[in-house]
Order: sequence, then C-alpha cells, then structure tokens
Amino acid sequence: MDLQTTIYIGVGLSFALYIGIAIWARAGSTSEFYAAGGNVHPVTNGMATAADWMSAASFISMAGLIANMGYGGGLFLMGWTGGYVLLAMLLAPYLRKFGKFTVPQFIGDRFYSKTASTVAVLCLLTASITYIIGQMTGVGVAFSRFLGVSSEVGIYVGMGIVFLYAVFGGMKGITYTQVAQYVVLILAYTVPAIFISLQLTGVPIPQLGLGSNMSGTDMTLLSKLDLVVTDLGFGKYTTTTAGSTLNMFVYTLSLMIGTAGLPHVIMRFFTVPSVKDARASAGWALVFIAILYTTAPAVAAMAKLNLHGTVNTAVVKGGDLYAPEASILAETRPDWMKRWEKTGLLKFEDKNGDGRIQYYNDKTKNADAKAKADAAGWKGNELTVNADIIVLANPEIALLPNWVIALVAAGGLAAALSTAAGLLMAISSAVSHDLIKGTFMPDISEKGELMAGKISMAVAIVIAGWLGLNPPGFAAGTVALAFGIAASSLFPAIMMGIFSKKMNKEGAIAGMLSGLFITLFYVFAHKGIFFVKGTDFLPMIGGANPFFGITPEAFGAVGALVNFIVAFAVDKVTKEPPEHIQHMVEAVRIPRGSKAVDGAH
Repeated sequence: MDLQTTIYIGVGLSFALYIGIAIWARAGSTSEFYAAGGNVHPVTNGMATAADWMSAASFISMAGLIANMGYGGGLFLMGWTGGYVLLAMLLAPYLRKFGKFTVPQFIGDRFYSKTASTVAVLCLLTASITYIIGQMTGVGVAFSRFLGVSSEVGIYVGMGIVFLYAVFGGMKGITYTQVAQYVVLILAYTVPAIFISLQLTGVPIPQLGLGSNMSGTDMTLLSKLDLVVTDLGFGKYTTTTAGSTLNMFVYTLSLMIGTAGLPHVIMRFFTVPSVKDARASAGWALVFIAILYTTAPAVAAMAKLNLHGTVNTAVVKGGDLYAPEASILAETRPDWMKRWEKTGLLKFEDKNGDGRIQYYNDKTKNADAKAKADAAGWKGNELTVNADIIVLANPEIALLPNWVIALVAAGGLAAALSTAAGLLMAISSAVSHDLIKGTFMPDISEKGELMAGKISMAVAIVIAGWLGLNPPGFAAGTVALAFGIAASSLFPAIMMGIFSKKMNKEGAIAGMLSGLFITLFYVFAHKGIFFVKGTDFLPMIGGANPFFGITPEAFGAVGALVNFIVAFAVDKVTKEPPEHIQHMVEAVRIPRGSKAVDGAH
C-alpha cells in the first residue's frame, strides 16, 4: 500500500473514532456541557488533561524548537512541566473545592463583583484566542503535508471535525474524545522515537538512547551532534542558550505561571467528583505528560542529526565537510524533501548555481568555518527548514515504514484538535455561563443556556478558523504569547483569590487590567505595530531594543509582577473585602475534617 493511501486510512480511522465518541457522549445538560457531569474518573481525567495540555506546540513545535535552539530549548520543558506541577499542587485542588465551573466564575464570586468576572472573561478570551491561532496553524501544517491539500483546506476540515464533537458533546464529549486523542498522539510520538533510537544507538528507549554511544562507535550521540553542528558553523548543541540569562529565566517563569493560569486546563479539574479526585487526576496527568516531555529532547537531537546527515553526507562519512561532495545533488535529494517543499515549510535556493544543496550557518562568527565555506565556493545557506516540520518529517527522514508516518500524521492532528477543543470549551463557557447567564441574562433557563453555549462555541470555531487562515502580524510565537497573557492577567488574580483573604475587588480588577495591557503593549510595540509619523513608537521598548533584552514571548512574568504590585497598591487604599468573603477564603484552604488551631493544643 502506498504512503498516501496509508495516511488517508490512518487519519480517517482516527476521525471516525472521535466522531463516534462524540455521538455516544453528547451532553444533555449544562452540567454535562460545562463539567462532564462532574463524575469523570481521575485516571480518565488525567489522560484527557494530558491531551488537552499537549497541544500542537508540544507535539509539533517543541522538539523542533529544541532542535533549533539546542540546550536553550530546555526552557520550554522546564517552564511547561514546572507550571503544570504548580497548577496541580497549588491551585487545582482549591479551585475544585470552591466548586465553580469556570475561572471567571471563581474570580467573580471570590471578588464579589460582576465587573471582576467580566474582566476575567476579557483576559480569558485574549489568552485563549491567541493560543488557538497556534492550534489551527498546526492543523493546517499537518493537513497540507499529509493529506495533499492546502493548509487553508486543512483548517476548514479541522474546524468541521472539532464542531462535530465539541458543539454537540460539550465537555463530556470533549473529555472522552481527548482520551482517544491522547492514546493516538502518544503512540505517534513514541513509536518513531523508539525506531530511530534503535537505528542510531541500538537502545530502544529514546530517553536512554540520547545519552548512549552511536552504534558501532565509542562516541555518544550528543558528542556526535555537537561535532556536526559546530563543523557547520552552528553553536554547540549542548551549551547554546536562548538569549541572555535574564531572558531565559524570565521566559521560563512566564511559561510556568502562564501554564498555571490557562483556563482550559483549570476547567478539567471541575469534571471530577471531589477534591481528592482532583489531586489524583493531576498526578495521573503529570505521568501521562511526562511520557512525551521526557521523549522530546531525544526526538529533537536525533531528528537534527538525521537532517544534517541527509543533507551533508560528508559529515556522516567523516570526510572534509567544506568540500563540494559534502552536500547532496539537488536533483537527487530524497523524496521527503520534495514532499515538504510543496508545503512551503522547507525551501531550497541554489545560490551558487552548482546544483547542490549547502546547509550551514552562513552567519557564523567562526572564522575557520567561514574560510572553508568561502574556499568551497559556497554563497550562503541554501536550505530553510521550518522548526514545525522536525517531528512530522522525522519518520520520513529516517525512512521508517509508511504506517509509522501515517501514525505521526494522525498524532499531530490529534494534538492540535484536542487542545483546540479545550480552548473552545473555555471560550464558550466564558461567554454563555459567565457573560450571558452571569451578567446579562441571569434568569435564562438551563435549556437556553445550553443553546447559548453551543452557539458560542460554533461562533468561536469560526473565529478560530479565520485567525488560523489570517494570522495577525504578531502571530510568531503565538503559543508563548498566550502563556504570557495568562501569566500576566489570570494567574495573579487566582493566586491572590486563594491565598490573600484581604485582597479586594478593586485591587484584583486593577491588577488584571494593568498586567494584561502592559503585556499587550509590549508585544505590539516590539513587533513595530505602534507608529508615530513613520517612526517606531517608544523604540527603547519595541523594535531592536527590548526592555533589558526580554523578548515579548517572555514578558508575561514582568506583566505578572506589575499585576501583583498594582493589585496590592490599590488594595491598600480601598475598603477590605466583606467578612463573609474572608471567611470563605479561609474555609477553601482548610482541609475538610480538620480542627482549628488555637495555640492551646
């Protein structure tokens, strides 16, 4: 069976599974629509949370980012996993004990204000819509390569699939669909990694293969990769950092606290019966997430080594790298490169007209590397490889069986669709439950609210698709930006709502707005969207001079600090929360069945 037919069958079967589950688990009440009835088993919820959490960014982009950045890419692993631990241990159990469906509802009730709830909805929509751009882009990338259609058609198909199981099934349908999607995506991620680890090192466990010797040599895989990339003029893979130390620290912190503030992940903890189950499902989710996250560094390193080995054959053979025979003939380039060129995510330009593909760092400061490249007649790097194709193209580069490539296609789509569904659920519940019922139409019937939720989700799907088709100019790194927005706006409000009984509504509202707007301002200014008579507005903030070298994707941590400072400053000059609110905050933090400590016992 040829590759394309195998892919059609694999992806088609996965879609049929998702739709079948949605029909079986369709929601019949608002409780099922928003929280799956509140009776999901902790293991099931842990698996669904993992699928919700591991988006197209985790499946498609993370290994590509690590492959490109080397050691510096570890900040994504540290930030996202650390943030999940923070969420699971510090926030989720208390939010579950509070017993509300959504983050805006928690903020509205905790800060005794519909205005606070509305501001939280604004923050949630900004973060979720920014995040969903990346998911729809991932859907387009996967479809455009594997199903032989344009990315635009791929986004339309993805919108249709999500509509079928999210609008009709609500959180109940999404939960059980995400369980199936987790199984698909984790097999799609680990099976190729096992194959490639065996090929390169003879070790079947990728996590161990990363530190093992290359087959038939006494050189470790990472040592070999360091040698290859430095010979090509790139920085050493195992020591390269992501900008300044300050930026790396702030970036990691932004991802961490942004993770803890993501509304679509927090909502998952309202689907289990009790606080105990919320803690258990958090633990199970961490186990399921760790399988992929500990595999990602191995996938990144092995894919980069295979890519360089494919293009620069002399590196693998041990010959002189900077010689004409070191690069492959363009006319004999492998089929996988030709297939990916059609997507526009891999581009070849023969700059010196020699009919070969030279792939190296033409901007290197390594004088020896530059001299060798110039002596060979090379006129610059001729191959552009988008980081998003590293995982998806990895099985093709390694010449794995067709069924493995089809599995990866299904896994990439499962990752993007599962998170898109979770985000759409968060958007829908914010609009229907928190805005329509909570603010504008408090007397709406359950049936009317359920219909409003479905309509809201359908509209959100259309908007998400449109943004995927027409991403805004600042959409580069949208996933990291979404985490920054959640970090600067929602996370501080949730933290203060749980752990500061004295924080009042004025402080919370002022903090959320200041954190959100300073982060958005910095992003827009840095991307050159603000202009004054053709000149960048406040160039010391945007453009080529970022604030202390902090990139916009990392600015969420600074926005969170501003949020906390403004909130506490406003709180000091305004009235304390009512007594019953303070008692409620204390009660949420005290485990059931415990006795008060009065100093006498």
